[in-house]
Amino acid sequence: MKKLSIEGVLPPMITPFKENGDVDYVAFEKNIKKWNEDKLAGYLVLGSNSETAYLAEEEKIELIKITVANTKPGRHIIVGSGMESLRETVRFTNIAAKLGVHAALVLTPSYYGGKMTHEALANFFIKLADNSDIPILIYNVPKFTHINIKPETVEVLSKHPNIIGMKDSLGDVPQLATFKRIVPEDFNLMVGTASAWFPALTLGIKAGILALANCNPNECAKVKENFDNGNWQEAREIYQRVFPINTAVTGTYGIAGLKYACDLQGYKGGTVRTPLLPLKEEEKHSIEAILKKSEVI
Repeated sequence: MKKLSIEGVLPPMITPFKENGDVDYVAFEKNIKKWNEDKLAGYLVLGSNSETAYLAEEEKIELIKITVANTKPGRHIIVGSGMESLRETVRFTNIAAKLGVHAALVLTPSYYGGKMTHEALANFFIKLADNSDIPILIYNVPKFTHINIKPETVEVLSKHPNIIGMKDSLGDVPQLATFKRIVPEDFNLMVGTASAWFPALTLGIKAGILALANCNPNECAKVKENFDNGNWQEAREIYQRVFPINTAVTGTYGIAGLKYACDLQGYKGGTVRTPLLPLKEEEKHSIEAILKKSEVI
């Protein structure tokens, strides 16, 4: 069976919430239909920017079903299915598999961080891959897990036939270069932050799962499109122009800021789920100013 090959830009889809805290499934579906018209390669449902940590299992399953039902044919559907235990990760990954997703993006377990050694993480991912009905992608996101997976672990895992790639969200280009050097050519090494998107392309990386792709999917896609066509200066200029938006929506203002940037550009952001707080008026004005300066509104 041919290994899944992922190339292009995918958003870790936001989950719109209503003012009462319920998931706004209608808004979620509208976003997918709008993104279907954008230059995207697929979707990540239940990523970090989806507020997955705050979702009940029945909400997760409904979001997967809506994604599968509405995704444009030919696009990849990846699910964030990582739990703290191997048993729960296998169980939920295989539920998602039955619903029709193509691959699973799995967080490094982190609660007992001091014990998440090379041996523990390698054992976790190998056993998961052995028991998963769909291919596995490693998700390295030290910002949230405080675990940075080691190159030696990635090298071992990349040899497993059912571990087909990795999303590295650290944003450290030298680390990305190290990973790229040690994994097989057909291993889907993806960058997980738009701040490293242009540098990643110069390393031969072909795909990015980028928070910025929720609100500015076409700008993210055009960076790669221009790069692939040899228009490196144009690619770099677009990358530099939208870089401040990425800083605002992933760092300064977080998911609430990302959702507001989506609202301003015709997508359905909705509110955040408590304990996250909505934006203050002055924060909204700051985001508006950043988007105007970046020439997207």
